[in-house]
Amino acid sequence: MKKLSIYDKLATKITEKFQELPQVQAIAMAGSQTTGNIDEISDIDLYVYITEDIPVEIRYDIINKIGASRADINNQFWDTGDEWFDKETGIAIDIMYWQPDWIEEQINRVLDRYEAGVGYSTSHWHTIRNSKILYDKTGWFKKLKEKSEQPYPELLRKNVIEKNFALLRNAIPAYINQIEKAIKRKDLITVNHRIAAYLASYFDVIFALNYLPNPGEKRMMHNVTRMCRIIPDKMESQVNELIWFSAQVNSGILEILHLITDNLEDVLLKEGFSLR
Repeated sequence: MKKLSIYDKLATKITEKFQELPQVQAIAMAGSQTTGNIDEISDIDLYVYITEDIPVEIRYDIINKIGASRADINNQFWDTGDEWFDKETGIAIDIMYWQPDWIEEQINRVLDRYEAGVGYSTSHWHTIRNSKILYDKTGWFKKLKEKSEQPYPELLRKNVIEKNFALLRNAIPAYINQIEKAIKRKDLITVNHRIAAYLASYFDVIFALNYLPNPGEKRMMHNVTRMCRIIPDKMESQVNELIWFSAQVNSGILEILHLITDNLEDVLLKEGFSLR
């Protein structure tokens, strides 16, 4: 029998508390603990799927009983969530509360309707696909996870690549065009903001090109080089150079952006994509 890690033991301890609540449909662990990207500062990402909200006082009582050295309960910055540091181990725990019908729609959007987003098109699919089931009251989550394990649909691949590549340079509102305007205005904040958006769409294209759901913004370069077979020439060095330039209002930004885009376009043309 495989020995449980300290992370698994703590996740099980938390699950045993939350699964007693009638609102809880399923609990899953995802993030670095299930993708092999663990390091010394990794936390535990738990997804609690609920049919209705769990009162804050109940969540606070559970976390207090488990033991927390510091806690932020009922965060509303992005999704509703609770975060705390386990008092005994010092490990950070991040719980997100998702509605089953909401996450089903995120999966149906990409796997049934093949709809592309702007950057991170398939990140929710990646989360479900790489989730470890800790509790599943009715088997609902098992079915959703089984659906998520299908191959990357060809039409979804096409849609993600075409939509996001057009935003890099070819469309009128493309990021390179926006960055050029910001440089002329000496607007460093907008330059940084649009470079981040450019990279989100750029990597969305690369993951789709490799038939892989997008794992999200953390450790992006590490994930691309570890997971992807088809990679543009000089990708890592050129992206690093772009990041260095992003702290300046410098026309060199445009030069490196065009080089990065050219190399990606070369790969796409070799893969048979017809680009506008």
